[in-house]
Amino acid sequence: MRKLKLITIIVMAMIALNLTAAHAEEVAPLFPLPFTPDFTRGSGWGIALGLGVEYETAYAGSDEYEFELDPAGAIQWRKGNHLFSWEGLELSWTTRQKDQWYIQVELGLDDGRDEDDSDDGRLDGLDERDDEFTGSGEVRYAFDGEWRNYIGTRISVGGSDFGTLGFIFAGHRFGSRQDGGGTEAILYATFADSDNLNRDFGISPSEATTSGLAETDLDSGYRSSGLRVVDRRFVSEHIQIVSGLELEYYSSDVRDSPIAREDFAAEVELAILYHF
Repeated sequence: MRKLKLITIIVMAMIALNLTAAHAEEVAPLFPLPFTPDFTRGSGWGIALGLGVEYETAYAGSDEYEFELDPAGAIQWRKGNHLFSWEGLELSWTTRQKDQWYIQVELGLDDGRDEDDSDDGRLDGLDERDDEFTGSGEVRYAFDGEWRNYIGTRISVGGSDFGTLGFIFAGHRFGSRQDGGGTEAILYATFADSDNLNRDFGISPSEATTSGLAETDLDSGYRSSGLRVVDRRFVSEHIQIVSGLELEYYSSDVRDSPIAREDFAAEVELAILYHF
């Protein structure tokens, strides 16, 4: 996975150094949301590159936390109300319809889990979980054209090793600025099928034998609830600082799994971007 991230940042840097495109007169972003950046300045190509640091759990359910450095930014192309984006290991198409509808289709890679993700040996005897390609669809509806408040849903689907994961959420954008800066908060709940829940929290009979943990087979249903806050600041015409905080509280079924060493997960992130 780290090799893929390194390849991604190298390729993005090469494109940023070699791609030349004239920017149109700067106009409002596709959405004035800090969580959904538009680097195109209204149309054509847009590029932002940088570096981010995250402090997060070592794996889903872990009580171990670690720092991780990741490339940040995206390569985008916009035409009218359509935005195509390559961000990290994700490709997406996003469109704004009738001012109040957000529609996105995305292809991405869901991180797996290795036994050595736990320095304390919590995963000893458990099978590895491979990285899995997923397809996602997301729809949001804003209660006004300024996107101060909205509701939405997102569904991600993969093979049987990933299953299906769904979100329902409500978002609020603080302040009145329309350039994509400011602060945004999202309250959400997640639901998953048995394949997805057991990918992170299940323990098969063979794993129970080798690990000594209790066999765990989770049914489809409610997975978690959480809050995500994102803040985007424009230091200059080209420099942006993005910070984020996420708290996720697991359902009672998930908390009963021996893999869930904590009832919640927390993540803090900070990134500095150069907008070309």
